[in-house]
Amino acid sequence: MAAIGILALQGGVIEHRHHLQALGLAVREVRQVADLAGLRGLILPGGESTCLGRLLRLTGLGEAIVAAWRQGGLRLWGTCAGAILMATEVEGEAPHLGLMDIAIRRNAFGSQLDSFRCHALVPAVSAEPVPLVFIRAPQILRVGPDLRVLLSLDGYTAAVESPAGDLATIFHPELAESLAFHRHFAERCGLETSPTASPATRPFLARPVHVPHGVA
Repeated sequence: MAAIGILALQGGVIEHRHHLQALGLAVREVRQVADLAGLRGLILPGGESTCLGRLLRLTGLGEAIVAAWRQGGLRLWGTCAGAILMATEVEGEAPHLGLMDIAIRRNAFGSQLDSFRCHALVPAVSAEPVPLVFIRAPQILRVGPDLRVLLSLDGYTAAVESPAGDLATIFHPELAESLAFHRHFAERCGLETSPTASPATRPFLARPVHVPHGVA
């Protein structure tokens, strides 16, 4: 059965898993090169980008992901730190995978205490406003000409997509109750999803996600 993988070296793995499983998708946690075999897509989760980058080098997964992507069979979605891993340009440091033509700045909104939630309409992803969670979020400073901006907020780019279906989001869809972004990514990977899902399938959403400073 075709599956979507989640890079499981560090960061928010279980929340992505719950969202994908709620959509009826097969999920595989990726910790070594062999785990990439046969995947339709791979989520690079939020976490600490410097740590993730180092682990990608130590495990050999970085080179393997780049190779699978260049062969055209693997779609990528980077959320928060994962978007930093994908960027061809990272302010103040060398790029990691360098597979999406964006320039990005780490921790652009401040510290953990400056985390926030809001809602936004993302027509390419959902007909209804989507809840967004920003935690020590980066900021996309430049978008390549071949990329599609899915969401802009207050003058900055928050989500982009390549023609092939690769995604980069500076927020954490896995920490919100909506399945819209996970469904969108699955569709770009050529996978069918179940039409409905109950919050009971995602027990971590039984109580509100707490982030400081204002909930829109």
